Amino acid sequence: MKIVISTNSSLAIYEQIVNQLKNAIFRHELNAGEALPSIRMLASSLQVSVITTKRAYEELEKEHLIRSVAGKGFYVCDTNVDYLKEKQYMMLEKKLTEILDECKKAGMNKDEILSMTKELLNTDLQ
Repeated sequence: MKIVISTNSSLAIYEQIVNQLKNAIFRHELNAGEALPSIRMLASSLQVSVITTKRAYEELEKEHLIRSVAGKGFYVCDTNVDYLKEKQYMMLEKKLTEILDECKKAGMNKDEILSMTKELLNTDLQ
């Protein structure tokens, strides 16, 4: 699994790491019991601060997606995929609500929003 950090992203680096690891767990690219790189190794490979990777791992641990084993490192937890999927849907729903609010502020009506969405979907699928 490869983590890519974007300097153009509005998300903090630790959030990018968290999101990419969550997605990898969700897509079964990382499986229950699988070891993650050490905090120092991940920081070195991404060329980021150890504090940044530590914060990302702490966030994932709070969400019970990974666990720390003293002296051995971090491992992927046996997660409930339905729970993780529901959390992703809730996050997406929040973002879509914000986008729809921006569309309304820009004076767009329902048909214009749907038309733009369909166009973007068609562009993305090609």
